Amino acid sequence: MEIQSVGVIGAGQMGNGIAHVMALAGYDVLMTDISEDALKGAIETISSNLDRQVGRGKVSDQDRNAAMDRIKTTTTLIDLGACDLIIEAATERETVKQAIFDELLPHLTPTTILTSNTSSISITRLASRTDRPEKFMGFHFMNPVPVMQLVELIRGIATDEETYDACRRVVERLGKTSAAAEDFPAFIVNRILMPMINEAVYTLYEGVGSVKSIDSSMKLGANHPMGPLELADFIGLDTCLAIMNVLHDGLADTKYRPCPLLTKYVEAGWLGRKSGRGFYDYRGETPVPTR
Repeated sequence: MEIQSVGVIGAGQMGNGIAHVMALAGYDVLMTDISEDALKGAIETISSNLDRQVGRGKVSDQDRNAAMDRIKTTTTLIDLGACDLIIEAATERETVKQAIFDELLPHLTPTTILTSNTSSISITRLASRTDRPEKFMGFHFMNPVPVMQLVELIRGIATDEETYDACRRVVERLGKTSAAAEDFPAFIVNRILMPMINEAVYTLYEGVGSVKSIDSSMKLGANHPMGPLELADFIGLDTCLAIMNVLHDGLADTKYRPCPLLTKYVEAGWLGRKSGRGFYDYRGETPVPTR
């Protein structure tokens, strides 16, 4: 199964990153979003990020221009129907993802591979509601996509070997490394990472340490490049909460109970960097802890 064209659903942080690396690897990319402004913003972001790679000597001017030429956009979801591979990178809500697949399914070719960039939702369940569970799998990139080297490949119970091998070859062509994960809540990376972040929030909630002391302790004491609360802000507190809820609901273990303080921040709309405030306030020149 030779993949030449890739459809990307969603022009947000993950979607534009996926479009970026796919185009740079030589795939023809069609990116869709319900917002024309979001698509324009994504193209600007991709262009800027490619310029940064050119400046660092990682990408040539010729390759940068060729990659930009390979990316097309549309606000009409069904235009992606002719693509060989489709990667859904919409918001982390199952109802939204299901609605997208329902609209898209009648317009796909018989050989189109459907994948989701979901960070936690059951691939088997998503696949079971399509007409091609054997050609459906999880294709989970890490954020930021152009920088991070890992891609989790998650097979649902019905995913066939041909589909898995085709996606694995795509990851190799991107110059990234794939990790095969079983279809259990949050897969590998977030199964380990999110409870650590949640525990850091509990540490803050219980007054064991301040935002600054918790992040400094993990950076200097465990050699983490970012503190867990700083990382939560980068990921998005709403995303962190959604994944913890998936873990808690899917595994029925109290150790995955989301910290009430995390829930409170999300209820306040303090979602991290993208909203200007989270565990840090980003509205000034330098981030300032909010607790």
